[in-house]
Amino acid sequence: MKALARILLFCWAASAACQLRAEPADMPANLSVSDEAVSPWRIGAALGYGERSNPLIQSEPIHVVVDVDIAWFGKRWFFDNGDLGFTLRDNSKGTLNLIARVNSDRVFFGRTNTQFVSVGSDGSQLPEPVPLRVPDRDYAVELGFEWLADGRWGRFAVAGLHDVSRTHDGFSVDAEFAYPWYRARWTVEPTIMLRYKSAALNDYYWGVRATEASSALPVYVVSSGLNWQLGARASYYLSSHLRFTASINYERLNDAAAGSPLVRDPEVTAFFAGLAYQF
Repeated sequence: MKALARILLFCWAASAACQLRAEPADMPANLSVSDEAVSPWRIGAALGYGERSNPLIQSEPIHVVVDVDIAWFGKRWFFDNGDLGFTLRDNSKGTLNLIARVNSDRVFFGRTNTQFVSVGSDGSQLPEPVPLRVPDRDYAVELGFEWLADGRWGRFAVAGLHDVSRTHDGFSVDAEFAYPWYRARWTVEPTIMLRYKSAALNDYYWGVRATEASSALPVYVVSSGLNWQLGARASYYLSSHLRFTASINYERLNDAAAGSPLVRDPEVTAFFAGLAYQF
């Protein structure tokens, strides 16, 4: 299991999976390649600038200059930008996959620093400055099922995943809807997502244990909660390989996590814009 965690973590980091994905919606039909030229690999890179805000106290935003798109699709096995999966069923009604992925909450905890404060968590003056640091958290490998469906009405995906690395022992359930528009060389795809996080998952990343608490950081236990996201991505195809791409995303943390003393801002915003090349 530790070996699987290292492999997924390396691939996930290499593909810049910071929810700033510049991957395109389907290529316009007038620029698509013939079936004979289709490869099981999808490899691309976008050069531009992106940023994702960090909701934690004493933290820095996450900057992205190069956004990598790496995917491979076999007959049943596939790897898609951090998701390792196996297709169990694929028919006209939808696709059912078994998938493994790395939990993305940990990415925030790698961009924090320690400061000394003179005011306690209750607002009182401390006799002497004490260090205030964000506790460290580990990556978690999660395993579960996803169901995908699409049609003229748009795209729909629902997934349920449980921690198999014994990092937080919790689970999450996602539901996402997207509706792509195509016009000449443009593709535009707005999305909406709901993500339920169990108490164990939520508390592991956003709670404060007694061993981590201090006069500046009180103990805090987090219950389950529901995050929601709104996003959109757009591409203008200059050729079948080169396109201008832009994406934006807004996420609202659930109330239980947002109330944590570790959280400075309950909102997470992200954007990316640049030129992307598909090899």
